[in-house]
Order: sequence, then C-alpha cells, then structure tokens
Amino acid sequence: MSFNIGLSGIRAAASDLNITGNNIANAGTVGFKSSRAEFADVYAASVLGTGSNAQGSGVRLQNTAQLFTQGNIGFTENSLDMAINGNGFFVTSKDGALSYTRAGYFGTDSDGNIVNNAGERLQGFAVNAVSGQIDQGIQTDLRVDTRSADPNATTSISSTLNLNSTQTRPPVYSQGYDTAYAASIAGAVDPANPTPAEIVAAETAGLAAARATFDPTNSASYNSSTSVKIYDSLGNDHVLTKYFVKNDANSWDMYVLVDGRDLQSGTPATDPAFDPTATTRYDVDFNSVGELVSPQPYNITGWQPLDSEGQPTGAESPVANLDLNLTGSTQYSSSFAVTAVSQDGFTTGELAGLGIDKSGLLVARYTNGQTRVQGQVVLATFANQQGLSPLGNTAWSQSFESGEPVIGAPTTGTLGSIQSGALEQSNVDISEQLINLIVAQRNYQANAKTIQTEDAVTQTIINLR
Repeated sequence: MSFNIGLSGIRAAASDLNITGNNIANAGTVGFKSSRAEFADVYAASVLGTGSNAQGSGVRLQNTAQLFTQGNIGFTENSLDMAINGNGFFVTSKDGALSYTRAGYFGTDSDGNIVNNAGERLQGFAVNAVSGQIDQGIQTDLRVDTRSADPNATTSISSTLNLNSTQTRPPVYSQGYDTAYAASIAGAVDPANPTPAEIVAAETAGLAAARATFDPTNSASYNSSTSVKIYDSLGNDHVLTKYFVKNDANSWDMYVLVDGRDLQSGTPATDPAFDPTATTRYDVDFNSVGELVSPQPYNITGWQPLDSEGQPTGAESPVANLDLNLTGSTQYSSSFAVTAVSQDGFTTGELAGLGIDKSGLLVARYTNGQTRVQGQVVLATFANQQGLSPLGNTAWSQSFESGEPVIGAPTTGTLGSIQSGALEQSNVDISEQLINLIVAQRNYQANAKTIQTEDAVTQTIINLR
C-alpha cells in the first residue's frame, strides 16, 4: 500500500510542478491568470470502518483553481490596446463562436473590424443610425469607420460682449470754409421798385457736421466690430462680421455682413455699387443698468453663400436658418470686449485618431475638431469564473459550471472600467512561484523516499529465511 501512497504523492507533486512551471512560463503573457494546485487526501471506502482505525490511501489533485486576481496595468502607444481595471472579460467572436479574454491586444483588420491577434472580432454595442446614440440592445462586431465626417452648416451663433456706454454715435464731418466773405450791392434799381436797396451776400467760416451713415469700409462710421468664422452646408468657411453703431443712450444699431458682402445682394462693401443704406439693421437695446433687453435671438435672413469670386458655392442658398444670440451681453462704461463666442457649424473632417473612455465608448476624433461615438465595448461576467474552460491564447469559453455570461457596459453593475492605451499584465508573482517550485520539488523527493523505504522493507521481507 505504501507504494501506492508514495506514487500518488509523486503524481500530485508532479502536477504541482507542472502548474507552477506553467505559471512561471507565462509570467510575461498579457492577460494571463495564474493557477493553483489544490489537493485532497484519499481514504479507502469501508462499510465497517470507523474514525479510529481509518488509514489514508494517499493524495490526489482535486482541482486546478484559476486565480482571476487583477494584474498590473502597463501603458502602450496603441490607443486600441485596452486593459480592464476590475471585473469582467472582453467578448470576442470568430466564426460565430464567442470567447472571453482579459488580453487587450487589439487592432483593425482590412475591413476596419477591431480584432485581436487571433483574428477574433471584439464585440460591443452599436450606434443607432437614427438617433446617433448607443443602442444597448444590439451586440455586434465593433468596427472603425474611417470615412470623413460630414460638414455641418452653422445655424446658431452666440456672442457675449460689452458695448462701451460712454461712446456716442460717430459723426461725419463735411468740408467747411476757412474764411468768411461778404459783399454788398447798393443803389440797385428795380423798374418795378424804384426804391434803392442794399443786397448783402455772406459765406461763414466753420466746419459742417452730420450724423454718420454706416459704411463698413469707413471705421469712423461705427463704434465697434467683431467677427466669427461660420460654415455653409458644404463645409465652406465664411467670416461673419457684426458692426455696432451707437444710436442713443441705451440703444445701438447692429449691422451684419458675411465675407464683407451685403447679406441680401451679395455686393462687396468695396464695390461702388454697394449701398450702405440698404444694409439690414438690427436693434440692440439695453436698460438703465446695462442689461440687454432686446428679444433674442436675431434671425439672420437672406444670406447667399458665395466664394471669393462672388459665385455661389453650391451650398444651401439663401440660408433659411441662422440665429445670432447676444444673450448675456452688457453695456457698461468700460472698453468694448468680447468675452465669449461660439457657433455650431464645422467643415469636413478626416479621421485623426481614436480613443476609448473608461465606460468603453469608442470615440473617433476628426481634423475639424469634432468627435463621434462609433460604438461601445462590452464586458462579460459570470456567476462562477472558476468554471470557465481555458481555450489557450489567453481565452476562455463558458461552460455549464460557469453559467451564462452577463453582458453589460463597463462601469455598470459589478463590471470594471476600461483603460485605453494599456494592457493588463500577467498576475503571476515570480517570487511566490519560485517558492512553490521548491516546495513541490521537496514533496516529490519526499514521496520518492517513501517508495524507496517501502522497497527496502519489501526487500527485507523477501530476504527472510
């Protein structure tokens, strides 16, 4: 019997050596989870046996436990590399079969699908084509859309500014006379009126002044101006300029030109045919404490997008929906200043980069400064992680023991978060494994000694005369 006991011990120690050696071999494998040998003693079954006389029959490997503890996270230069900080597994698919992994090596294939080194496609939630929002009811292969971002015409402009309350409406000065002249005629005889009379003519010295007529080419005809870049429906950029002319104590006139052209006629301000008096005027009124009281926003109508040659760009024309909002603007006794300006249009953009946030949202960045969500990485968790079946390539499949996967977005429920541009390293502790290796080796030697001793005893019995 001691032979069998010793042999069971050698087998158990060999299994321990194999498991420990495998851990050490994968100390540098991304996403690897170490294992631990768990043993159980063996007793011979006996109907009449009692606790006082039962004898052990050796040892057996009861379980190879997988240790799903967190590994260290190291950073990389690939934005599609991902590490899970916390609970969960990436879900991948190949030929309809799903597998689960903690190894976040990901890139794109020729079709733009996000795949790992084994060619398995990363699974995630799709973006609803109508709403543009993540649809968590649709799980699909995640794909990077490399197409250009469509342009968006400007429909709303917001400006917050201060108009100087101490300013007055700019005057326009006309030519006067430097010298006064006077002449008289005496003794003139009118046949109808024979009475002599004196006729006097005079020219008075001085400078004539009148209120200004707005002229964008004459900076003396307005008090302040500010510009903002806007876009038409084809993504062509234009410059919208607002001119402010003081009208009364708390009243201003605002004139709007785009690319230096009249909104209605498209005539450049530098063209002799330009008529300043035909330029649309907007009232900007304030109360006695400098607060804007004019209804907002102003609807800018009639703009026809033109190129530098004055030809239509091919964009929507005339633009029907363009609002200018001055909410928050003031009239105080301080210099003219623009404190905030924004508009909602943008030009065409090329894909400039990708990023993944902690909730797994796949965000594309474009050269026009815009971002667009293209999907969301999903994670899976199981009621019994120990029941997962190892597949190799640092992947597992579900089993009856693991239960069905629970799929969800990162950071929801018990699921961990995503670290983009990073990889989770193996959770193997080399120091601990080397100690386990020594212990397993000693166990092997000790059990071999048991067999050797049993052999000596048997030899003694054989040699009895």
